[in-house]
Amino acid sequence: MRFGMLYELQLPKPWDEGSEQRLIDNAIEQCVLGDKLGIDYAWSVEHHFLEEYSHCSASEVFLSAIAAKTERIKIGFGIRQVISNYNHPARTAEAVAMLDLISHGRAQFGIGEGATRLELGGFGIEARRKRAMSLESAGEISDMMVMEPYPGYECEDWSLPMRNVLPKPVQKPHPPMWMACTNRDTIKEAARNGLGVLAFSFLDPEEAKNWSKIYYDIIKSEECVPLGHTVNANIAMVSAFSLHEDHDEAARRGEDGFRFFEYAVGALVTDDVLPGRSQLWEKFQARKAEKAAGKDIEDTAYGGGKAKPERSMTRSPGIGTPAEFRAHMQSFADAGVDQVIFLQQGGKNQHEHICESLETFNREVLDVFATGREEREARKAEELAPYIEAALTRRKTRPPLEDHEIDVVPASRPKKAS
Repeated sequence: MRFGMLYELQLPKPWDEGSEQRLIDNAIEQCVLGDKLGIDYAWSVEHHFLEEYSHCSASEVFLSAIAAKTERIKIGFGIRQVISNYNHPARTAEAVAMLDLISHGRAQFGIGEGATRLELGGFGIEARRKRAMSLESAGEISDMMVMEPYPGYECEDWSLPMRNVLPKPVQKPHPPMWMACTNRDTIKEAARNGLGVLAFSFLDPEEAKNWSKIYYDIIKSEECVPLGHTVNANIAMVSAFSLHEDHDEAARRGEDGFRFFEYAVGALVTDDVLPGRSQLWEKFQARKAEKAAGKDIEDTAYGGGKAKPERSMTRSPGIGTPAEFRAHMQSFADAGVDQVIFLQQGGKNQHEHICESLETFNREVLDVFATGREEREARKAEELAPYIEAALTRRKTRPPLEDHEIDVVPASRPKKAS
C-alpha cells in the first residue's frame, strides 16, 4: 500500500498577521520531511472563500513550491477545480503540465467540482450541472495535454479555438487522472471513466471493501470507457493521522483537529455564512462543550445525523499508537485500498506534533507495508492489463490532425496590398 498527505491548509481563528505565512511554511516543511521519510504522495485541495476550513485557493503555486524542494514524492492536485468558471480548461492543462515538468514527472491530476454555496455561488455555477460540467471539461483537458494541436471545442460554458496547448507534460500521454469521491455513486462514476478514486469520506474497513469491489468490478467491465487517454485503476482513502507511543497523548494532539475537519466540512454546507466574519472554530468549541455536558445535538458532518457512540474523543481510527495504526492500515490493505492519505493538517494540530507523527510512522509502520509492494503492484497491473486495453478501445479518441486540417491563425494586422 502507498501513503500520502492531504493539505486543506486549515487555519482556525483567531488569526494574527503571520498566521497564513506560518501555515504555508510549515506545510511545505512537512512535505519535505515526508519526501525524506518515504511518504509517496503530497496532495493539495483547491478551495475558494472557505475561511478557516481551507486557505488553499492557488494549489498550483503551493504544489510547485513542494515540487521544487523535494525529489521523489508525487505531487497531486487533490483536487483541481476543472469547471470553466473556476479555471478555463486550457489553463488547467497548462498548469498540470507545468507542474509535471517542474517535478520531473511526478504530477497527479485529480478533478473536482466544489460543493459549497460559497464556491459554486461565488463563481456562478449551477449545482445541478456541476458534475456534467466537470467531466466534460476534464475530458477536453486530457486532449489538450496530448494533441498537437488541440482541434478546439465549443460548449454551453466555454470555448477554445484550435490551438497547441503548451507545455506538454513529461508523463505520457498525461499525468494519472483521479476524481474526488464521497459516496458509492461517485465511486461508480470514477470507475466508469477510468479515473483513480480520491475518497474524501472516512470509512470503516468493511465499507471500504464494498467500495473497492464496486470500483474494480466496473473497471473490469464494459461500463469502463476512459475519460482520459489512460486508465488509472487506484483507490486512495483518507484517514485521520496522529501517532504517539501513548494512545491518550496521540488523541490529545490530533483529535480536535480531526473533529474540526469533520465539523467544518458539514457546517459549510448546512449553515449560513457571513463572509469575512467566520466563526467555525468558535462554534466547534461551543458544540464540543455541549457534547461534553451531555447535550444531544445533531452532528453536521457529512450530511447530519446523531453522532455515533463509538466516535468518542479518543477513538478515531488513525489516531493512536503505532500498533493501533498498523492494525488500521492492515484493515485498509485487506479491503483492497491502494493508498491511504493522512489527514494530519487539521484544525489547530501543531506542526511539531505532525512531524513527530511522520517520523514515528516511518520508524514503526512504513516497512510493514512497503516491503514487497512493487511485486504486488506488478501482479495487479498484469491482471488488469487486458481489461484496461479493452477499455481504451472503447474510448472515442480523436485522431491527430493532418497538416491540411489545421486552420491558419491570421496575423493581427492585415497585410498591405503591394
